[in-house]
Amino acid sequence: MQTDNRIFDDFARMAGGALNALTGLKTEIESLIRQQFESFLGGMNLVTREEFEAVQALAARARDEQEALAKRVAALEARGGEGQGDARPATGAAKRPRRPKAPDTVEKP
Repeated sequence: MQTDNRIFDDFARMAGGALNALTGLKTEIESLIRQQFESFLGGMNLVTREEFEAVQALAARARDEQEALAKRVAALEARGGEGQGDARPATGAAKRPRRPKAPDTVEKP
């Protein structure tokens, strides 16, 4: 009966050693996969979540401003569109007269 226990003990030790070896192998494979994945993602030039959310907020604010300006332009056109030929806003500065173009060729005497 004692020998049966020894055989079972040996099998148990062998199975435990195999499990430890498999656990170590699993850990090694996980670390290699993680390194490869990080290397792959590092080469893709991706943005962080914080950067993405900041740009998303900027875009939303710009869209809101654009919509408000579109409503304002529509209201201004509806209110002041009668009798005005030029819809451009006054800049406060008069236009300068154009200079005549210089001749392309100069005659030598």
